[in-house]
This record gives sequence, C-alpha cells and structure tokens, in this order.
Amino acid sequence: MLQRTLILSLVLMLAAGAAFGGGQGESEAMDTLVVGQVAEPKALDPHTVTAVNDFRILVNIYDGLVRFRDGSLEVEPALAESWEISEDGTVYTFNLREDVSFHDGTPFNAEAVKFNFDRMLNEDHPYYDTGPFPLAFFFSSIQETRVVDEYTVELVLNEPFAPLLSNLAYPTGLLVSPDAVREHGADYGRNPVGTGPYSFVEWQSNTQVTVAKNADYWDGEPGMDQIVFRPITEGNTRVNEMLSGGLDLMVEVPPDSVATFENNDDFTVYEQAGPHVWFLILNLREGPFADERVRQAANYAINKEALVENVLQGTATVADSPIPPAFDWA
Repeated sequence: MLQRTLILSLVLMLAAGAAFGGGQGESEAMDTLVVGQVAEPKALDPHTVTAVNDFRILVNIYDGLVRFRDGSLEVEPALAESWEISEDGTVYTFNLREDVSFHDGTPFNAEAVKFNFDRMLNEDHPYYDTGPFPLAFFFSSIQETRVVDEYTVELVLNEPFAPLLSNLAYPTGLLVSPDAVREHGADYGRNPVGTGPYSFVEWQSNTQVTVAKNADYWDGEPGMDQIVFRPITEGNTRVNEMLSGGLDLMVEVPPDSVATFENNDDFTVYEQAGPHVWFLILNLREGPFADERVRQAANYAINKEALVENVLQGTATVADSPIPPAFDWA
C-alpha cells in the first residue's frame, strides 16, 4: 500500500540560547531576531503562495479571522472575536474586533473581509487578476461574503463544510489591506500590508526580508523590535552561519547537523513532528504501476527504516497512514 511508503518528516528549528532566553537575562536586551530561511520567498501575499517558507514570514505580518491556538490545531479567535454557525451549517457569522487598523492606517472591518474573499473567489472582481490564488479551493464552499454591518460579516456556504474554520486559520486565510492591493496591484506581493504583530519594512532580493514590530498590535506589543529573514538555500551554509553567530534561529536543519547543535551548550534544539509527509505519487491509470503487484513490489523494495535511521538520522518516523501524527490532537 502507498501509505507504507510514506515517511513522516520532523520540523526542526534551532535557536541560540540568548535568542530564546534559555534562562539567560541577556535575551531581554536583544532587539533583532535573525532567522535563516531555506529559500527566497516567492511573494508576501498570503493568497498567492503555498510554501511553508513563505508562511513563516506571512504569519508575522498578517492576521486571519481565526488562528490555531499555540501548540495545537484548535481554532481560537483572532480578528473575529466570536462567531456563530447556523443550524444548517451554511452561514458563519463573525463578530469582528473594533479599532483594529491595517499597517497603512486603513480600518479593518467587514468590507475588508469581503474584499479579501471576493478577490480570491470571484473572477469578475476587479483585483482577481492580482492572483493566481492556488489555495482558494480551501474556500470554494463560500457562495457569498455578506456585510451585515461595519463589524459583522457572514460567510454563506453552498453546503455545510466542516473544515471551514480550520481552513480560515491556515495562512491562506490571512487578510490583506484592500487599499494596499488597490495601490500596488500585481506588485502587492512585494508591498505587503496586514494587521499583524510586525509590519513590512523592506525586501532586499536574495538577501533578506525585514519586518518591524507593530507597537499598537491588538494582541499586545511584540517582544522583538524587528525580525530579519535571510534566505540561505544551501543547508551547510545555513549551519555555518548559525555556528558563526550570523543567525539566531535556523529552520530545516540538515539531519547530519542536528547532533552538532545538540552537543553544543550554546544552542537549543527544538524538535516537533510537523503536519507533513513524504510520499510517492504513482500513475495508476497506465504504465507499470497500474498493476497492483508492481506497486506492492515497489513498496517492499523501499527500505523505509534505513531511510529514517541512516539518511534522515532519526529525524523522521515511518508513517502508518497518510495522516501525520501532528493532526492527532483531539
């Protein structure tokens, strides 16, 4: 079976002890966090990208109606303080926070919410051409976004859709400034404006993206003055930058380098199973894999345990289903 060929990847993050405190008082004096990313972002428009690499930046610039509670996949309020769901499951009414502004000073309200979903879903919307919107299918059940009053908005579905709140909490559900989209059009992805804890400062291509704290953030002032995201594609280069002090935090640590940091008291390794699987996609319609026996043979030929222990250095587990354990939170 295909699921037997799946390998669950672990999300690895490294942080210098001072960057995350680690019981050291000097962390409070640190003003800038430098993060080693795996690639240059494609865009800073949450509706047009699909990569986790981009999402790590976007969740600092934007908010959605709801969000995932820290450490879980449980949905909690964000820009919507509360919501009600109709008895038939087809109307979601969101009560929005008041006195929230986008970083460009324009107000966040029900009209802004409607603009965001109409932009993604309605081909006749004047800014639909600022896409494409590859993950808009997350919201394909939304038949209409209806403004009830300034701070109340309804999402009217064409049928009940249980994952809607979870999809709204995903980065595709982050909300952009309508005025910024109108101003920048197709270049909006280089000029992002949200309501999040950090506002966009600059994007130096292939060098860094810088964001600065939003002191008026509705959920409390952020702890860092600014965050710098540096794209360092080559894994060993990223490791060397971390070891030399050029980074405070790096993501997607090469498996062969994990022990290097674990054995160094100057660093802390944070390891957590992520919502991600490695898998094979086979053509069952034609060719050799149309034969179930060939698929079984390929499955038996792959030494998954050796891949986990020898190639990935124990930073993965052999999956027993297509659903990663990270989703087993209930």
